[in-house]
Amino acid sequence: MGEVRKIPARDDIDVRDTWALEDLYETDDAWEAKIAETEKSMGKLSAFEGKLGASAQELLAFLRLQDELECVVERLYVYANEKLHQDMSVSKYQGYTTRAQALAVQIGGAVSFAEPEILAIPEETLKGFFANCPDLELYRLLIDRILYAKEHTLSPKEEALLAKAQEMATAPDDIYSLLTDVDLQFGTIRDEDGNDVELTDINYVSMLQSSDRRVRKDAFEALYKVYDQFKNSIAAMFQANVKKARFYSDVRHYSSSMEMSLDGSRIPVSVYESLIEAVHTALPDMYRYVSLRKRVLGVDELHMYDVYVPIVKDYDMNVTFEEAKELVLKGLAPMGEEYLSHLREGFADRWIDVYENKNKRGGAYSWSAYGVHPYVLLNYQGKLDDVFTLAHEMGHALHSYYSNANQPYVYAGYRLFVAEVASICNESLLIRYMLEKCEDKQEKCYLINHFLDQFKGTLFRQTMFAEFEMVMHRMYAQGEALTAERICEIYLELNQKYFGTDMVSDPQIALEWARIPHFYTEFYVYQYATGFAAAIALSDKILHEGEPAVEAYKSFLKGGCSKDPLELLKMAGIDMSRPEPVKDALKLFGGLVTEMEELMA
Repeated sequence: MGEVRKIPARDDIDVRDTWALEDLYETDDAWEAKIAETEKSMGKLSAFEGKLGASAQELLAFLRLQDELECVVERLYVYANEKLHQDMSVSKYQGYTTRAQALAVQIGGAVSFAEPEILAIPEETLKGFFANCPDLELYRLLIDRILYAKEHTLSPKEEALLAKAQEMATAPDDIYSLLTDVDLQFGTIRDEDGNDVELTDINYVSMLQSSDRRVRKDAFEALYKVYDQFKNSIAAMFQANVKKARFYSDVRHYSSSMEMSLDGSRIPVSVYESLIEAVHTALPDMYRYVSLRKRVLGVDELHMYDVYVPIVKDYDMNVTFEEAKELVLKGLAPMGEEYLSHLREGFADRWIDVYENKNKRGGAYSWSAYGVHPYVLLNYQGKLDDVFTLAHEMGHALHSYYSNANQPYVYAGYRLFVAEVASICNESLLIRYMLEKCEDKQEKCYLINHFLDQFKGTLFRQTMFAEFEMVMHRMYAQGEALTAERICEIYLELNQKYFGTDMVSDPQIALEWARIPHFYTEFYVYQYATGFAAAIALSDKILHEGEPAVEAYKSFLKGGCSKDPLELLKMAGIDMSRPEPVKDALKLFGGLVTEMEELMA
């Protein structure tokens, strides 16, 4: 038996493969000095309380100060969290994140008087403010959005109380993150070569991509054995987060936590529900794909640990990070040289933290603070999925780059509904490039399978997650306790519904909900599915229409939140208030399944 392959410590990672957090703050001492300065500056906000309706100048001065402080807190918060995410066990940065989060909550409390005061300004007075103070025009959209939310805004004292409770309200997510990223240990399993390999939540999917079914089964059972031991605690965290959402929706006079979550972006609940309905109608195509996977793998029973392994035998793609960067640049060539230049800048200037290390946060993300380039966290393993993750996260990064460069701070942050569009558009362009260039039948099958797996993992799986969330929140609203047993029961039923009878829904998969951190940002995951559908449509336009479509798309990227999400997408030529983009994407999935069936007949 070979030696155990250990996950490297943070200090063992080459600095060239780490992100340049010094671009946020050169040293920890600089961060300490800035947070202390900001804590003192925060006191200036109270001087405006009760005065926002006195004059346009007073209102403008407050809004400018609020922007200034929130921009600084954003940078403090990103630095603290990204320092922590390098190694979640470092108590110093656990403390930093707590302090940054506390400061954000304190500022939220300090400005909580503002919205009720703005709502109390008579309409004619506000018109006079805009007429007499041209500089206030920058904030017209912000003020219009405050007025839109009037029926959901409470009194100044109530808003202050809710703001103070926000730090406490993050507890379920905070506890869940520490448990799953630091405390849970999954032991070791033997890999294909007989080596003992430490199993982590990060390398788990790589294990499920192994061509050795014994490795896949061992990883699947080992991971869920640990989650099973903590299922009651995790269920309590999950229910606490659902309770939090219900509390806020009740006190803000929404009919449901879903309505509240979607209303921030002015997304009708019908968009969420129609997504689920559309995917339900396409489940027969998913069942065809499951049946194809079962046949091609040559198994009597297809299990959930067989979902990720490529079905093209004797073909694998192992890609170094340098190769991945070049492949992404080639795949995104239709976006034009300007877009590519920003990608190269990100690759060269250490926007990316590349490899896994001990206690590093799992998964991948892009995060930015206004005035500084975006950052990308990866846990690169050298598989094809990792190449697409690079394209995906750099899509997020370039979206932030364009938004921050073209919008003032107040409108730079884009809404969640459009957050996944740029990332998945990158992936769609990349897979289409690779399919166009490949001449080998086996490679083409491999790539089509990968594209099908993107549909499965994003459009189908995320919609299943969205339906699960909808059911859970509605059950709680109707007075049903969300026990581990009940949650598992519902999740298993949904898994059976989405994968069909050719898939064995192993009992362990009933615990999958317990390892999905996105559920702690309620009603978030559906946007992966809607974003995927929008991205497929946008990549079609870019490839078929060329530069005009690219320029329209870049206008969307530059938009930040200067318009509501549905309006931003309309600028790029996509109407997500209608079911057609989702249906068209599902139609493409069905066509790819048919093509794959013919190629592998």
